[in-house]
Amino acid sequence: MSQTVAVVGAGYMGGGIAQVVALSGRLVSLADQSAAHAVASRERIIVEAADFASRGLFPADAAERIAAHVSASASIEEAVADADVIEEAVSEIPEVKQDILRRISAASRSDAVIGSNTSTISIARLAEAVEHPARFLGVHFSNPATFIPGVEVIPHAGTSAAAVSTVLGLLEDCGKVGVEIKDVTGFVLNRLQYALFTESCRLVEEGIASAEDIDRIARTTFGFRLPFFGPFAIADIAGLDVYAFCYRSLEEAYPDRFAPPVALEERVSQGRLGLKSGGGFLATPPERIAEITAYRDTAYAAMSELLERLGPAPVEY
Repeated sequence: MSQTVAVVGAGYMGGGIAQVVALSGRLVSLADQSAAHAVASRERIIVEAADFASRGLFPADAAERIAAHVSASASIEEAVADADVIEEAVSEIPEVKQDILRRISAASRSDAVIGSNTSTISIARLAEAVEHPARFLGVHFSNPATFIPGVEVIPHAGTSAAAVSTVLGLLEDCGKVGVEIKDVTGFVLNRLQYALFTESCRLVEEGIASAEDIDRIARTTFGFRLPFFGPFAIADIAGLDVYAFCYRSLEEAYPDRFAPPVALEERVSQGRLGLKSGGGFLATPPERIAEITAYRDTAYAAMSELLERLGPAPVEY
């Protein structure tokens, strides 16, 4: 809890990360390429916190807490000099990130943990710019960082276990869900997100449905389940044999896009069909079917009530 944190990059992502960390009780130094931008960002996140508090989204004293815990630094070097943990959140351009990481690692303590908020760039590639790269890893928040709970934690091959542990502990204290994954381009979040977007665009291009109708279907069917069950839990509940049958139909129509995954075929051939057989991708026993069904029904009803209360999102097509 005594950790001090520096956030380098004072845009909306960096500002949101600073808010989250400050509300955990830690001191945060906010820096950008110009001192004026850091000062303006600090003022913005305090005003924003007051607005969030007025809407019941932040604690009532959030603005005061953030004002007390976040300082705007005169330079990147000043911000990181005494920090225990540093989060880089500058533009998603490899050369820009590497330049900033060189400055961070040169000015920081050798034992300071350095994270990058990159969403797609290989962590090993960025690590080339960091002195003592064992302390470096990816720490990928989603936008808005203030409210999206999941954070990808991505060590490269040389990242120390201590650095990973430090970041996971910090995220937990901030109320976030840190998930450690391997270092590949796009990581997990964006490989999933862009796979969905690619197929969505194909459906529009083929004239199957409009963008509005595709969004409506995604939100009200499989997307409706995702806050509660991930893709593998959903598949296990439905039955992997059912998925295998559906893949055969899809492969026949779209052979270049929908070959059944090897991992699915292996499990079906072994009789591991999901929840009904005691395991598929997960190991949930059949005797928990009633419990899962009850949770599902309660969760979906609560989601329906929430959506009805909030009303439709104010987007136009």
